[in-house]
Amino acid sequence: MRLLVGLGNPGTAHSRNRHNLGFMAVDSIVRRYGFSGWRGRFQGETSEGSVDSSRILLLKPGTFMNLSGQAVAAAAQFYKIDPAEITVFYDELDLPPGRIRIKQGGGSGGHNGIKSLDAHIGLDYWRVRIGIGHPGERAMVLPWLLGDFAKDDAEWLEPALDGLARYLPLLLAGAFNDYLRRIADAMPKPDRLAADGE
Repeated sequence: MRLLVGLGNPGTAHSRNRHNLGFMAVDSIVRRYGFSGWRGRFQGETSEGSVDSSRILLLKPGTFMNLSGQAVAAAAQFYKIDPAEITVFYDELDLPPGRIRIKQGGGSGGHNGIKSLDAHIGLDYWRVRIGIGHPGERAMVLPWLLGDFAKDDAEWLEPALDGLARYLPLLLAGAFNDYLRRIADAMPKPDRLAADGE
């Protein structure tokens, strides 16, 4: 079994926040592949299904961002899932909107959800970082993260979320460059928001 995690904050008040982009990504997977409905488990919500031959458990931690690692560790321990079989989708301030990068391990970049995961399951899990851009001033970071996406963001947000789900079999197969290239090809043109592997 593979564990795919979307990071965000629970509750309808946060549902369209930039910081909830991870939740949006796993919701897109549920819709595309007809996974089971969300149900409360492991201090969060889970949904199950299959993509090609891979059995998948999706998880949205319900602990709020700063304690995300608690929920992920609980699910991983129950199913005996190694960190290398865990992939986490989350928002990234330090990438332009719509740019995507994939890596295993590394630093948290100041992301509190990632700090919590690092503390609870170590560094060996995979990270799908989805750019939301930076507001330009440090004092504006929190309002930016907890602010809703603007209407204009739909131009890149919708194709990015669709691509993250549509081409998921490539991600699961470890074909990261192909996965990112397919998503990038679906992004707006002529000023396409490229995806990058790392």
